[in-house]
Amino acid sequence: MTTKTMPVKTAIAGPRLKTALPGPNAKRILAGDEKYVSPSYTRSYPLVAKRGRGLVVEDVDGNEFFDFSAGIAVVSTGHCHPEVVAAIQKQAGELIHMSGTDFYYEGLVTLAERLSEIAPMPGPHKFYYGNSGTEAIECALKLARYHTKRQQVIAFLGAFHGRTMGALSLTASKPQQKRRFAPLVPGVTHIRYPDVYRGCEGGPQDAEKFALGCARYIEDKLFKTILAPEEVAAIFVEPIQGEGGYVVAPTVFMQELRRICDKHGILLVVDEVQSGIGRTGKWFAVEHTGVHPDIVCMAKGIASGMPLGITMSKADIMDWVPGSHASTFGGNPVCIAAALATLDVIENEGLLRNSQQVGDHMMKRMAEWPKKHKIVGDIRGRGLMIGVDIVKDQETREYGAAERDRIVEAAFERGILFLGCGPSTIRIAPPLIVTKDEADVAIDVLEESIASLEA
Repeated sequence: MTTKTMPVKTAIAGPRLKTALPGPNAKRILAGDEKYVSPSYTRSYPLVAKRGRGLVVEDVDGNEFFDFSAGIAVVSTGHCHPEVVAAIQKQAGELIHMSGTDFYYEGLVTLAERLSEIAPMPGPHKFYYGNSGTEAIECALKLARYHTKRQQVIAFLGAFHGRTMGALSLTASKPQQKRRFAPLVPGVTHIRYPDVYRGCEGGPQDAEKFALGCARYIEDKLFKTILAPEEVAAIFVEPIQGEGGYVVAPTVFMQELRRICDKHGILLVVDEVQSGIGRTGKWFAVEHTGVHPDIVCMAKGIASGMPLGITMSKADIMDWVPGSHASTFGGNPVCIAAALATLDVIENEGLLRNSQQVGDHMMKRMAEWPKKHKIVGDIRGRGLMIGVDIVKDQETREYGAAERDRIVEAAFERGILFLGCGPSTIRIAPPLIVTKDEADVAIDVLEESIASLEA
């Protein structure tokens, strides 16, 4: 891909492109990547990152981009926040590693105390430390089966829970993620997630009825045909589907899942790997629904760039004995220090409020796009987790996957980093520190990219 430099006109500091993309240094590294690196990675455009500060990522040729993907919703406090960096440097000079599986250190307790204070369900709580979101899900899956002594699990179409074999068995967002990896872990049943945009034709009342129907399918169909409720250990659900397309679960749907779980002794596990740690304007997206989960899985934004996955449960649920599950590197001291600093920054800088305010600002700016742009089908999301659904035709709502990809590439060529998700959605997930002015720059570029494709 070779493009001309297209500077963004803005009164504030914005993207600065110095070379055609990719530049000469980037081309050299791309050639080496093709030679040595696994081809299983998914790259949307030829960005070769060198350094990052706040919202800005600089590539190896000196081009500066606004990162509206936050490293796939990971750098919650922005790239290299000085307080997070200082905490990492200080801890690295004291203790880099001591396996929490076999030894003790204070950070494991300190972070657990902090997370218990902001948990979306009443305490007391217990915590398992791993290295990633998929490890947090693996832990939850094993814990649910261990605690309930049941084998079956329910998950949802469109879900993405990870790529290790247990988490992959719960995942159902793209065929390629599972292709040629069978047999997977047995005992998982997938049902429809309430994608209101594509699931119903009417207004709010029809949407609520549709969402309730998706949840009630469990009792009305599954429990009467193929699943005995007393054999179901857990229901795994994303309050907002991430890779599935930034689809928000209606409150009535989450409430109905909670009712079903309570009635049948099933654990409700919420996957907050992408939606948690302030991204939606609350610490956890499930808080918007008022539903109390039994287990919460988090990762990505918890340590603002360092690898850390955490499974939090009600204390009485985490009742397994030593040796049942563990991790050599999970809860690494440096990652714990980064997480504690991340929580401090989010609290001290008012980033929960900022996420909500800037997210509302962007949603308001884009609200009329489905009427204004024939290929924009839907705008949805909460806080700084916003999806722009691209369609071929608004009447049929046919997915516009190729169109979405071209828009994401066009935005990159203008200096803004977006990523896709779901069949045809553009995800907007900047760091929680983003300002309204910076958001305006990105939204202007996104609309220009959409309009250029339409033209």
